Amino acid sequence: MLGRADPGGEAAGGAGGASGSRTGGLCGSAGHPVPDKDTVRPQMQQILDFETMLANITVPQEKRRDEEFIYHKVTVAELQALAPAISWLPFLSTIFHPVEINESEPIVAYDKEYLVQVSALINSTDKSLLNNYMIWNLVRKTSTFLDQRFQDADEKFMEVMYGTKNACLPRWKLCVSDTENNLGFALGPMFVKETFAEESKNIASQIILEIKKAFEESLKTLKWMDEETRKSAKEKADAIYNMIGYPNFIMDPKELDKVFNDYTPVPDLYFENAMRFFNFSWRVTADQLRKAPNRDQWSMTPPMVNAYYSPTKNEIVFPAGILQAPFYTRSSPKALNFGGIGVVVGHELTHAFDDQGREYDKDGNLRPWWKNSSVEAFKRQTECMVEQYGNYSVNGEPVNGRLTLGENIADNGGLKAAYRAYQNWLKKNGAEQTLPTLGLTNNQLFFLGFAQVWCSVRTPESTHEGLITDPHSPSRFRVIGSVSNSKEFSEHFHCPPGSPMNPRHKCEVW
Repeated sequence: MLGRADPGGEAAGGAGGASGSRTGGLCGSAGHPVPDKDTVRPQMQQILDFETMLANITVPQEKRRDEEFIYHKVTVAELQALAPAISWLPFLSTIFHPVEINESEPIVAYDKEYLVQVSALINSTDKSLLNNYMIWNLVRKTSTFLDQRFQDADEKFMEVMYGTKNACLPRWKLCVSDTENNLGFALGPMFVKETFAEESKNIASQIILEIKKAFEESLKTLKWMDEETRKSAKEKADAIYNMIGYPNFIMDPKELDKVFNDYTPVPDLYFENAMRFFNFSWRVTADQLRKAPNRDQWSMTPPMVNAYYSPTKNEIVFPAGILQAPFYTRSSPKALNFGGIGVVVGHELTHAFDDQGREYDKDGNLRPWWKNSSVEAFKRQTECMVEQYGNYSVNGEPVNGRLTLGENIADNGGLKAAYRAYQNWLKKNGAEQTLPTLGLTNNQLFFLGFAQVWCSVRTPESTHEGLITDPHSPSRFRVIGSVSNSKEFSEHFHCPPGSPMNPRHKCEVW
């Protein structure tokens, strides 16, 4: 969907129209000839116009960050009154079958005003256009699983939007990527046996303990937080649940088979297998209805190079994929590891207290648990970061300081906690040897370890798209923004007061 007031909307729309016309021109069925381009093009333009109208009534991402504001618990009957253009009970009953749904079923509606406006838009839109829009979305989401003609049709859209060409990737890489995305837990045992030593779990657990201790030490020093809220914040930090490496079931072939027992692939039918997996995956999701959240359920697969914090479970998760170089290696100095995986741990832990995570209590419930004075003080502290990051720009386009606020809070808090944890380690274990030839102290090496994991190259098109939709700041400013707020960084690198890397006014939340 095009973003609200998207400066690249015209280019994206043009690419989408051209791509859609090419893809639509390939779509035919038994007894229905493939439509000609003169028929497809105006229909695609109607679809794009409708999608633009949807985008224009969508609340901007930065305004959706206040979950207490947009969260509304309603019944199916209340939803029907709110957005009558859709027959909600038959729809929900169909997708959750065989579970019985009735009008008193509680559901969560995010942004009620959007639902009201969508309902009005549906009622004022021609039914044939609505049908075309739904079918086109189905085609767009599944065409990559079809033959080369469909992939070629999608190529121009990807090139305009992201400046990349999937055709440059060898087929085997695409196959590995699709397999990992859909069957990552099945691949997990092979990945874990090849790359992840069992003792890595223990080492990661120790790092998490050290980072958590450092975070709680910093918590004691915050002047803007009242004592009652500080006590509750410590309780929440203590209650954070850690998941490291991989879920245990993947290493037991029988247990792993049980997980995929209802997924039955067929030989030589790639598209059919993809559709079967989508149905299987949805059934797994639908089966969670009315069940308590399962803290041991993973949302990322072991090979994933990523980590996450779940506010509703109050847990931090570090798949085996991120417990590798450049984030962590056993042979690296502690300075590099604390600057790498240590900051990642601190980042995820700080998400529990960013502008969204702070709204959930230690048990994962969305409720106000801060005193009003600390809420207001928190907002004042975060406004500094909104302004700081909003003054950064790439290719003349500004960073959205409000959209990226949560990640910027986590980056800064993670760096601070990891640095303190490294200093605690030095006090306990003594100085470690410096790396030869670099001419860097180990404290400088810590910050280098943080910076190097964010080295990246992005096309101008991808950068533009990221500035509009990505809640993370561009990699360059994830580094510069965080270290310029660090008094220790400026001391270790001797940055003159008032210089860009040592501004006199620094932002700090945690």
